[in-house]
Amino acid sequence: MTIDDTPVKAEALDPEIKTVLDVMDEQDVPPLPALTPQAAREQFEAMNEFTESESVHYTQDIEIEGPDEPITIRLYKPTPADDLPVLLFLHGGGFVLGDLDSHDNVCTALANRAEALVLSVDYRLAPEHPFPAAVKDSYAALEWAERYADDLGGDPERLAVGGDSAGGNLTASLTLLANDRDGPEIDRQLLIYPAVGTTSVISQPASYEENAEGYFLEADEMEWFQRNYVQDPIHARNEYAAPLLARDLSGLPPASVVTAGFDPLRDDGIEYARRLAADGVDVTHRNYETMIHGFLSMTGVASNAEACLEELASDLTDTFDN
Repeated sequence: MTIDDTPVKAEALDPEIKTVLDVMDEQDVPPLPALTPQAAREQFEAMNEFTESESVHYTQDIEIEGPDEPITIRLYKPTPADDLPVLLFLHGGGFVLGDLDSHDNVCTALANRAEALVLSVDYRLAPEHPFPAAVKDSYAALEWAERYADDLGGDPERLAVGGDSAGGNLTASLTLLANDRDGPEIDRQLLIYPAVGTTSVISQPASYEENAEGYFLEADEMEWFQRNYVQDPIHARNEYAAPLLARDLSGLPPASVVTAGFDPLRDDGIEYARRLAADGVDVTHRNYETMIHGFLSMTGVASNAEACLEELASDLTDTFDN
């Protein structure tokens, strides 16, 4: 059980990340709150054109039955072998952006490094489908993964869930739901700079002020995401929307928590890691103090993205081998 006690934020950004931010500044793209959700998605998609994915043995898009409409899941199989451990992956994007393609590079990398069958979920997005649609879709995908993993070459007895940002929120929500409902047994959760708080009912920590502007994800964008995702005030204190509101985290699966020094969400992620540990959950927390929100997706650009992927894959393999 380790909580990273290094300084939460370095004096200066990683030089590779600074170069990325400088390039973004030169493009002079409009801020997300000034855009419609569709325009924001197009802008996000254009940014992801610069990422490259590794090759894997086999991929397939599968349509499964969802709670309200079909859900598409992308399967990544790194080897011809069967009985592979399974990772259900939930992409980030503030519940408004992102899809199977936006995190293809992360999923291929995790599949190869962990030698795991990765199932990436194309859950419904807000504002067209506000909370709890994404949670319902993700939980349906979790139950499907447990039921059909064996048919896909996976081992349903070795099942992990992970995601970044909004996907980290959904990961935390799924572990709470599975625990509450006596649902699928999850062996590990990967919480990658997770959005586990809420801008409406939880006071914002220091990282929101320190990193409010200039570091890719900005504080006003988080408020925009929240408004689009949690539209009904009755859900503002729902722990499945903001897992930091959960009173009891005991009995949840071991967690790998990743935070970034120059991220508004840094302190919420650290607090959730501490809460998990305090309630008896085995936690491995790593704070990348020179990094920004979203750095894991910057494969081929940021060396820390590669290092983080290796660490997360190691956590998975250690869990699955025990």
